[in-house]
Amino acid sequence: MPKIIGKSLHEHRQMTRHKLFTALSTLMQERGFDTITLADIAAAAGVGRTAVYNHFPDKEALLLGFITHETEQYALTLERSLEGVDDPVEQLRTYIRQQAQLARVFHLAPGPDLRTVLSRSTLQRLREHAEIVESILRRILRSGIESGEFPEQDIDPTVQLVNACLSGRLIPEDAPARERAVRATEAFVLRAVGARDVAA
Repeated sequence: MPKIIGKSLHEHRQMTRHKLFTALSTLMQERGFDTITLADIAAAAGVGRTAVYNHFPDKEALLLGFITHETEQYALTLERSLEGVDDPVEQLRTYIRQQAQLARVFHLAPGPDLRTVLSRSTLQRLREHAEIVESILRRILRSGIESGEFPEQDIDPTVQLVNACLSGRLIPEDAPARERAVRATEAFVLRAVGARDVAA
């Protein structure tokens, strides 16, 4: 029987999943998802290949688990950053800044775009998880419209357009250049949604 890590079977499973997610994240920074095998992931995680199958039936299921976990953790961080921020314009600024800090390995991985290598059912499930974050932006926009900070507009396409603007950005590592890029993004998005206050 394999050695149990952690104080209980539940903790062991959680720790093993974390090791698998970390291994996948690291590998995806080095090469495309399409070239990574479950054996590669198991080796990078320091677990037996059968341990992977105890958690995920295949590579796509592991990726889905990883992105689901990252999305849920990010949504919690985003909600915490919005606590006590009542002004919709400042909420939107906060949302933009949080998105700029987010290192989304699954968007920036080398190799083919994930949309071209994943099955339709996996893409659909990823889309459902994206709704977690989109619902936060939808709430901010609705609040801004209700308070008169943003003009009346169709929220669903606005959410898609704002996130499309933010998701592909490569924010510079250099601190001054990074701050400049984030401020420019803030001003652009605020103008795009018709915010009255776009001063940096």
